[in-house]
Amino acid sequence: MSENPRPSGFPEYGPHQVNPEWPPPPAHAPAAAEPAGAGPTAPAHRRSRGPARLLVAVAIVAAAVGGTTAYGVQELTGGSSTGVTASSAAETDVVPASLKGTVAGVAKSVSPSIVEIKAASSSGSATGSGVIVTEDGEVVTNNHVVAGASRVQVRTHDGKTYDARVVGTDSSKDLALIKLEDASGLKAATLGDSDGVQVGDQVVAIGSPEGLTGTVTSGIVSALDRDVTVSTDESQGQQQRGGGWPFEFGGRQFNGDTGGFTTTYKAIQTDASLNPGNSGGALIDMNGNIIGINSAMYAPSGAESSTAGSVGLGFAIPVNTLKADLPDLRAGAGS
Repeated sequence: MSENPRPSGFPEYGPHQVNPEWPPPPAHAPAAAEPAGAGPTAPAHRRSRGPARLLVAVAIVAAAVGGTTAYGVQELTGGSSTGVTASSAAETDVVPASLKGTVAGVAKSVSPSIVEIKAASSSGSATGSGVIVTEDGEVVTNNHVVAGASRVQVRTHDGKTYDARVVGTDSSKDLALIKLEDASGLKAATLGDSDGVQVGDQVVAIGSPEGLTGTVTSGIVSALDRDVTVSTDESQGQQQRGGGWPFEFGGRQFNGDTGGFTTTYKAIQTDASLNPGNSGGALIDMNGNIIGINSAMYAPSGAESSTAGSVGLGFAIPVNTLKADLPDLRAGAGS
């Protein structure tokens, strides 16, 4: 399989998968969430009854305004296709018996189904992750990774790069489907059953945080049915001014305008480390089944996504939401 040429002006993949113009990951541990009563970043262990937390979308956006940097802000508020479609069996054992129940086994079995995505627009470029769902190159990711993109490029686990087109998007669920050009023989992921997920289940996350392709982290499911609110305005994912990023708390706006359109979805909460660039990657059970699409991370009040790191509060869109939405995405919804 031959690689597709990179479009002129498209961000290059370096040997370590990190754009040299992006700020490096923080050298120190990120600050923990502020104690209760300290303002908009009260502890996340309390169940939310309204807008209550600041989240950072786990995609990297290199903005054209004000220099290249990483950003994205979110808020926590309490069919058929060509190729072989991924299985939806909840109890499929993707991991070999000899490695069953191990992080190493999940990583070895599922990593070939996870890709890195670079999306370029007139405003800048975004880096995220994606999950292969058919062997001929259908890939699921977050809508905020590819929103407004004029060019999309994908790098697979074996180092091959492909041009891709956006097939369909659903901003209300923060989901998108893209299709790799001239792809075949890819390893499709197995889609599990998120209705069977329980608090305390062990999970593995795979994606490209800070452009570091194929990064594996692990943890547990720490909560279910968390309400995550995100902006559906493309401009909110492609612009930056003055070093601050817009978000809402308690009906008030900080660091700019969050835009006129938002959507809320139910998310799986995990303490598996998620960082900018993990957006669209996989949250996986210990049998190797995809149970969620990683979408957001908590960041302390005032933290910038270029310096923010995981504090053990990440969020994923349940895979059953994706499975219900796939027919519409394949039909070109939102595109």
